[in-house]
Amino acid sequence: MKMSKIELLEQDSQTVLAIRTRTRVETLPNLIGESYMKILSYLNELGELPAGSPYTAYYNLAMQDLDVEMGFPVTKPLPDNDEMKAGEIPPGRVVSYLYTGPYSGMEGPYNQMFQWIQEKGYEPTGVCYEYYLNNPDEVPERDLQTRIVMPLK
Repeated sequence: MKMSKIELLEQDSQTVLAIRTRTRVETLPNLIGESYMKILSYLNELGELPAGSPYTAYYNLAMQDLDVEMGFPVTKPLPDNDEMKAGEIPPGRVVSYLYTGPYSGMEGPYNQMFQWIQEKGYEPTGVCYEYYLNNPDEVPERDLQTRIVMPLK
């Protein structure tokens, strides 16, 4: 029997620097890349480094009107600029799944996670986070690693 990759974890709060916007699913890959470059450039100006992997938070799953936040964990609250805001990923209980493979294949893990949450009697907050542990410019699609995290109420 294959072991489930789904884990129930307690997560600490994490200070972030992020850009939140609305977009359509078709424009998302470019938007994510541009947002990360803007944030990294701003961090560089401030003389700061990311404190972890970049993430995208999905506040809804409406593919034609996605409410998304792209950001990086940082070690302390940093000053906002026009687009970028300091923020926090809240602490609490989460369901986590480490997915390996192309981004286009993440529907399966999402569905497994939603099913697991329902079967265990938990209630998701409705926000989903994807942490990108490696870079599509550096590894083949099949080796991409994404940690999918769903906070619970």
